[in-house]
Amino acid sequence: MTRQDGARGSDSITLTGLRVHANHGVYDFEREQGQEFVIDVTAWLDFARAATSDDVSATVHYGELAVEVAEAVRRDPVDLIETLAERIAGVVLAHPPVDAVRVTVHKPNAPITVPFADVSVTIDRERA
Repeated sequence: MTRQDGARGSDSITLTGLRVHANHGVYDFEREQGQEFVIDVTAWLDFARAATSDDVSATVHYGELAVEVAEAVRRDPVDLIETLAERIAGVVLAHPPVDAVRVTVHKPNAPITVPFADVSVTIDRERA
């Protein structure tokens, strides 16, 4: 996995705290009313070409990536945030420069009966 360990490189773009209202969840009321999901994404890629050329086309445009991730979260409701995280990882890995991605999906308003601050899932995926 490309991360701090430097196995394939350590350059990364991170989007933290993308807030998206969507209708995912196991329960009918979650599907009907929707709720806020908070998304963190780190994409690992090599910045050498982009840094040398100073050309955004040699990297991943993080503004466009944020929009793509938000659109992926809004579409096609699913039961599990694990499924949603996998979908987001696919969106990020669709960018050719990206070697690996970490996605965290937070569900701060999850229907949990005890007091809690947050619930989230995190996945790491690499380009095949």
